[in-house]
Amino acid sequence: MFNFNIGKEQEIDAQQLFDVIIIGAGAAGFTAGIYTARDGWKTLILEKEASGGLAASTHRIENFPGFPDGIDGSELMERFRQQTERFGAQLAEFDEVTRIEKNAAGIFVVHTESGKAYRGRAVLLATGSQPKKLGIPGEAKLYSHGVSYCATCDGPLYKDQDVVVIGCGNSGLQEAEILLQYARKVTFVEYLDYSIAEKVLQERVQGNPKAVCRFSHEAVEIRGDASVSSVVIRDRKTGELEEIPAAGVFIYVGYQPETDFVRGLVDLDNKGYILTDEHMRTSLPGMFAAGDVRANNLAQVAVAVGDGAKSAVAMREYLQQQAPRE
Repeated sequence: MFNFNIGKEQEIDAQQLFDVIIIGAGAAGFTAGIYTARDGWKTLILEKEASGGLAASTHRIENFPGFPDGIDGSELMERFRQQTERFGAQLAEFDEVTRIEKNAAGIFVVHTESGKAYRGRAVLLATGSQPKKLGIPGEAKLYSHGVSYCATCDGPLYKDQDVVVIGCGNSGLQEAEILLQYARKVTFVEYLDYSIAEKVLQERVQGNPKAVCRFSHEAVEIRGDASVSSVVIRDRKTGELEEIPAAGVFIYVGYQPETDFVRGLVDLDNKGYILTDEHMRTSLPGMFAAGDVRANNLAQVAVAVGDGAKSAVAMREYLQQQAPRE
């Protein structure tokens, strides 16, 4: 596991005017930062936790181009960070953005939990989304040690092993198609009496001999020491408990975009994701969005990278139309 420079101190003058403020240090944010900093724009990246985003917590990423043998997610994101800082972008971690306002002069003021207020001419929202958690025993403890929220990322690790998928909506069944290519058996656990997924997805999964469905059941515990060994489920009708041996658990009970701090500032869809045009522009001039936080987007590192590049080009065009740089 590659170690981030957690706690690395950077002297950032909160009084200066940045050309670009990027909120979120994941694949989209870092890519945008590479472009804008390399282009000579004064760039600040703000991250509420350690940089890297969801990708950094993925044990192995095997579908990102350029790494035929795969790469640990944290190492990949560390390389992104190093490349971004090499071109002069500044990074401030562990300081959550709480509020953004745009003043009469057209300058954005980004307020953080620490009480700082950074000024920027353009802002990129690259905060991503977080998988909704079950909140059951073992889930947090075994995260990245058998508990996963991305079969596309981790499915191949479970070749010829038994796994459990929690949630039979579109996300669960779409991701399960990947798991069914590798796993020996995939047990589906669904709280409802039925699947709400598209019919074609249901037919594909139910027609696969590797698939076992447990409708009207809920997961109540994930067991294991160093890694997942089993999942305990409960029959909602009888209350009977059943322990299912499994090497991995994939949880799909929805995602929550990190957009609470911009509600009322930019247009969101009914799930809270940011609406943008094809150039990553939001409804507020000068504010852009990229990556998993965008509506109708595919949650993949490669897609986030593309979004980051597009947003950087769009921000450059926006900034060139504004007043000269300080």
